Amino acid sequence: MNDAHNLPSSHRDRRRLERRRLKAAKLFSNGHTQASVARKLVVSREAVRKWHTAWKQRGLRGLYSAGKPGPKPRLESGRFKEIERLLEQGPAAYGFSTQLWTLGRIATVMKKALGVDYGTTRIWQILLSLNWSCQKPETRAIERNEAAIQHWQKVAWPRLKKKPTE
Repeated sequence: MNDAHNLPSSHRDRRRLERRRLKAAKLFSNGHTQASVARKLVVSREAVRKWHTAWKQRGLRGLYSAGKPGPKPRLESGRFKEIERLLEQGPAAYGFSTQLWTLGRIATVMKKALGVDYGTTRIWQILLSLNWSCQKPETRAIERNEAAIQHWQKVAWPRLKKKPTE
């Protein structure tokens, strides 16, 4: 299978555009004018003028993709498993009083352990990518007696339950 199919569309687009610029460089080196390159590649003359300038100044390096736009990720996705290992230790391991993870607590742990400071929205996205889901803990009374509950469900409830009339 072609590796290009495994890439997000933005990566494929950058590669496709880079290939087009490199094709233009080959045409430049074969003596084609900027106008003929624009016609052959079906692009604007302005784009070809910029490519030609970059090619003249920096060679092929000037036409390579600059990579993904925007800031570099603070934490590579390969390190997300580290977050999971940290969280599997439970909140108590980090000094929290209850065994309940909140996005704020996770942010605190990530900042201390990994040195990255993410907002709750990004933390939520990371958790989703790790297939973690939101869980609401069950609240149960401290006085709860499981044996008495089981007995009531098996003995008392069947006697009290209305039966359909036949």
